[in-house]
Amino acid sequence: MNTFPGPDTPRYASVRNTNDENRCDTGDGPLGRRGGNGRMLLVPSRSPILTRRRVLAGGASLALFAATTATSVACGTAPPPPDLDELTTALDRARADSRLATDVAASARGPVAAALTEVAAERAAHAEALDEEIVRMTGHSATTTSVTTTPTTSPTSSTVPPSPTAEDVIGALRVSADSAAQAAAALSGYRAGLLASISAACTAAFSVALTPIGGTR
Repeated sequence: MNTFPGPDTPRYASVRNTNDENRCDTGDGPLGRRGGNGRMLLVPSRSPILTRRRVLAGGASLALFAATTATSVACGTAPPPPDLDELTTALDRARADSRLATDVAASARGPVAAALTEVAAERAAHAEALDEEIVRMTGHSATTTSVTTTPTTSPTSSTVPPSPTAEDVIGALRVSADSAAQAAAALSGYRAGLLASISAACTAAFSVALTPIGGTR
């Protein structure tokens, strides 16, 4: 019995397109593109784009690295040289002696003023030599402290201190000579010689230059 196709029955069988089976994949792969023969073609990747944001981020990283490095160097600062205390003490005494001799010379006359002025200049030269050595050791001047010289004369009033005299200068030079001699014995090399020469100069000042003025001590 012959059947006739209805309205929903296809008159012709669908013909499969054989070109679909032979079609080559030309899509992009993870490493490149496929050519017409099916082989993978290597395609160079694009260079990274340098944006303003990347430049700023890189600059911030470099700044942070520099700050961290500077902090590490500062935290690793070496301790001060062991001879620094002796030189700083001698420097304090030299400056104090120079100021004291200058103050006493301002109220003196004649040979007394001349001798005290010479002592003040000599002690100022000692201070300069000591400061130069400290700068050579540490790279900067030392932070000195004020040395107070106690007058040897008794005060006449409880409120007004007496003016310093040549006797006070002699006493200060004697202490400075002893201190420099002890420091020289503990040091070596140039610094020991420097303090030894300062001790000798102080001794000569109070025993020769000022003793006739202040009296024998």
